[in-house]
This record gives sequence, structure tokens and C-alpha cells, in this order.
Amino acid sequence: METGVEVKKMDSQGRLILPADWREAEIGESRELYIIKRKGYLKIVPKRRVDLTENFDKVDLGVETIGNWKQFEKKFYEAGA
Repeated sequence: METGVEVKKMDSQGRLILPADWREAEIGESRELYIIKRKGYLKIVPKRRVDLTENFDKVDLGVETIGNWKQFEKKFYEAGA
């Protein structure tokens, strides 16, 4: 996908055509977009499904194992206070 600036014209109903290479690379099959309205411009961002389990095993709690959950919880909350 080539990056850059393109000048596009809207039709009489306010529609415009998004570049085909961007649609294929960024949108895929979902065909859903977020359109963020700001003063003076629009921002178009593809809507993606997020895998919430991707980072489950990546949290570092600073301990090797948790033997006693209640004891861990007590130390965890004391450290945060």
C-alpha cells in the first residue's frame, strides 16, 4: 500500500471513494469504519476485532508463583497504597 495524499471529489450525496489498496489492506471483510468528526477534518479508522486474550500471560506481577492468593492480594494492595 502506497502512502500519500490524494484529492478526491464527493458526489452530490456526499459520498467519496476510498482508495482500493487501502480498503483491501486495512478494512478487509468487515467493511466497518469509525468516522471521527473533528473541527475542520474527518478521521477514518477501520474497525477491528480485538483479541482480549492476547496479553493475558504478559502481565508481570513481580513474583514467580502465587501460592496463597489472600496473602498475595494483601501485599499487592499494600504496595499500591
